[in-house]
Amino acid sequence: MLNISGIPIEVRKKSIKNMHLYVKPPDGYVTVSAPLAMSDEAIERFVRTKVSWIKAQVDKFDNQPRQSEREYVSGETLYVWGKRYYLQVNYENKNSLALLGNKAVLSVRKESTIEQRKNFVREWYRKQLKTEIARILPKWEKVTGLKCVYWQTKYMTTCWGGCNIRTGKIWFNLQLAEKTPECLEYVILHELIHFVEKHHNERFVSLMDRYMPMWRGVRATLNRQTLNYMESKRGELL
Repeated sequence: MLNISGIPIEVRKKSIKNMHLYVKPPDGYVTVSAPLAMSDEAIERFVRTKVSWIKAQVDKFDNQPRQSEREYVSGETLYVWGKRYYLQVNYENKNSLALLGNKAVLSVRKESTIEQRKNFVREWYRKQLKTEIARILPKWEKVTGLKCVYWQTKYMTTCWGGCNIRTGKIWFNLQLAEKTPECLEYVILHELIHFVEKHHNERFVSLMDRYMPMWRGVRATLNRQTLNYMESKRGELL
């Protein structure tokens, strides 16, 4: 781990030829991937040449609007597939969540805690995401000829998706259910292509261009917005 100009930077050494620098949503977490044989001093020199760019990217995340800490009460907002809904909380004996017009009607027990409501909403998101993945993934498998052996949803704080090339598994960030369907399609395609090209090199870009010419715009939309609309403190995610 490096600390340059007050910015913590995680160093990951991999079997790669070139160094890659990333500033990731939602809070501008910085990582650098470097070749296994590269010295720590060389890595630090490289990062120091990029300090101005890193600070500019981190500032973008710092300046994003964040809502006050969610309490799951009426008047708050939920985002579902890119659309904003106003939360209406009703007290019932059984938990449920339904989208009615521009409202997200959440029924919970009156004595339920914030943590219990949060967990219920998160599992509701999981069901929505699983349904969409099951619908969309086969389409992209057919288009690309690439096959996902199995997949899983997971709450992640530094990336939208991930894959294991050896096992053919893909993980999808649970928070994708808050984004537009196009964002989910982009992540699906992105991870499928990693099965044949693990690096973000020219070949990877060429394959993305072939199957989704507008992917850069979708990626920009995905990373421009806050990863989670529910949190108030910088870097504190569920």
